[in-house]
Amino acid sequence: MTAYATSQDIDRRRAAAVDAAVGAGRELGLTVTDAAVLHDLFSVVVHLAPSPVVARIPVVLAGDADLAALARRQRSELDVAQWLADRGTPVIPPSPLVPREPVRRDGFSITFWSHLAEDRDREPDYAANTESVPALHAAMRTYPGHLSFLSAAEPQFVTDSLAALDKEPVLVDREDLARARREWQLLEPLVRSQAAFEERFPGVEVQPVHGDSPPANIFHGVDGDRYSDFEMVTLGPVEWDLASLGPELEAAYDRGARRAGLRPLRQDVLRFVNAVGMLRAITVLTLVPQLPVLEEYMGPAVEQWRTLPFAGGLDG
Repeated sequence: MTAYATSQDIDRRRAAAVDAAVGAGRELGLTVTDAAVLHDLFSVVVHLAPSPVVARIPVVLAGDADLAALARRQRSELDVAQWLADRGTPVIPPSPLVPREPVRRDGFSITFWSHLAEDRDREPDYAANTESVPALHAAMRTYPGHLSFLSAAEPQFVTDSLAALDKEPVLVDREDLARARREWQLLEPLVRSQAAFEERFPGVEVQPVHGDSPPANIFHGVDGDRYSDFEMVTLGPVEWDLASLGPELEAAYDRGARRAGLRPLRQDVLRFVNAVGMLRAITVLTLVPQLPVLEEYMGPAVEQWRTLPFAGGLDG
């Protein structure tokens, strides 16, 4: 059985990420004397104080993670965020104080972002956040850069993780794993092929989308709300950004879509993205050894998945 990271292991990983970010920032000419960790889960996020720069360092990755592939994804994130910022979309932009490129150091791939003051008295309003997402989708429609179809679904990670879970029976039972594999056989072709998706869902355009639940990735700054964390930016249906949010937030999106002149969400596409999202929640369990708290986070998702129709009802 795979060994689980201890709290000491996680502390050492965080410290190594901070050291790498501080060293990289100083090499790029930044003054860094009081680095402060702002967040630590899948990535360590560090304010390189007193410079107005935040470094983000992904630390929880698939076992065979390729730093070159990670850097390509990070370049897409940096490029999309800068493109949106240049056109007045409220996003957290890349830092203008360093080159807009991922930096590899000490086994990490690091990106650098502008540090903005946070309004810590604001509680997230997810309905309002979701209602604003169509404006982001409208802004992203004309992004000219290359993005792969549903790369945010990470189909190879799902395939590999379903195989890996067979060796970790403590993480998911055999009956659940058998169901997940049958669902993936049905869903995988629609994730891997834009042509197959478009044939199954005629009339649904694909476009650049945030890729990772934008209503949950809105930064409440003292100067206003900003979209953030475009790490999973991808080409796909707008429904991808609403996966697993439920009817109340779907209705909020549709209100915003009417204002933005966009189509409402389609229920058949929502069933598809929700089913894929549930499978991704299950396969994320393979990362539990690196981040044990994930088991607690993912447990309710697995329980919910067991109550849902097979593959979101798409086999009917």
